[in-house]
Amino acid sequence: MSSTTEAKNRLDAHVREIIQWHFSPETGCPFWLEKAAQLGWDPRKEIHSYEDLRRFPPFEDEWLRGGPVRRWIPKGLADKPAFVFETGGTTGVPKSRVAIEDFRIDYEMFSDTLPDQYFPRGSNWLMLGPSGPRRLRLAVEHLCQHRGGICFCVDLDPRWVIKLIKMGFMEELERYKAHVIEQAVTILGAGHDIRCLFTTPKLLESLAEELENRGTSVREAGITGIFAGGTEFTPQYTRFATEELLGDGIYLTPTYGNTLMGLACSRPVCAADGYKISYYAPQPRAVIEVVSFDDPNRVVDYGKTGRVRLTTLTKETFIPGFLERDEGEREPPYEKYPWDGVSGVRPFRKLAAGTTVGVY
Repeated sequence: MSSTTEAKNRLDAHVREIIQWHFSPETGCPFWLEKAAQLGWDPRKEIHSYEDLRRFPPFEDEWLRGGPVRRWIPKGLADKPAFVFETGGTTGVPKSRVAIEDFRIDYEMFSDTLPDQYFPRGSNWLMLGPSGPRRLRLAVEHLCQHRGGICFCVDLDPRWVIKLIKMGFMEELERYKAHVIEQAVTILGAGHDIRCLFTTPKLLESLAEELENRGTSVREAGITGIFAGGTEFTPQYTRFATEELLGDGIYLTPTYGNTLMGLACSRPVCAADGYKISYYAPQPRAVIEVVSFDDPNRVVDYGKTGRVRLTTLTKETFIPGFLERDEGEREPPYEKYPWDGVSGVRPFRKLAAGTTVGVY
């Protein structure tokens, strides 16, 4: 049996388990139990494979806005301490995801992909990214703790960054960015023996430039491993970062993730492949497909462009067929991740004109 077939069988078995959990009266999620009463059919009896999930009506973005958020907590987990993480929220009510252990599990899985040579066990981290009601800060902190280190964080409000951009207050934006980078430089120079860094492409560039202005570099500051994320990652940026910003001795691993998916890891990025970045979701806990712009139930051919469609399949969260605000090209499976991936991730063209990227 091929690895692709084995992965597909594991996914189908996982789908059946998650459907039983979320739609059983004893363990189910109040939101989905209510929806099931309106479907006219029982998902526990009729969903047998991943493809069967297409029977659900389109998942509406607005369902994630507003409360009560406890409708998303399965009865089987109702006695557990819960977190609420937000996404968006620059205007209007932000989307929310209630979480219990998922963010820890996702980042422990990601930890297994990091090379210890560059991300040494027991080393300290700097979290140079969004703070506030986002999953990212707590998740990176847990990743650091899981690997035996202590995490240092800066204070950064991406909603304020986006507001400044939309208002055209670019001078204010530069001052705020300088404020954030100053926090990072202060921490790196305080003798905390920080070896690992999470940041976004734009902040990485600003940090490298500021350190250079001060006569030093990211490498000389002690950093050997950088975990970064954001749709600003392009082959051009990756080459620039590798050759100009960082130099030898620093490992840079791009990731594609969000509050609903967890983390999609990339294939090793190398010059021989033109610095192409291909991401693979943490299947079977999450699945990403690249689907037609005209028909979200039709997956495009390999190499073709489409919109990213996400399905989240954990005991905490079941979200079938969520259309992301991103597009990209469908990539074939490969040895380490024997399922489909996506490359060239960028804002979805129909929304791009109204999308402000901000710190990412």
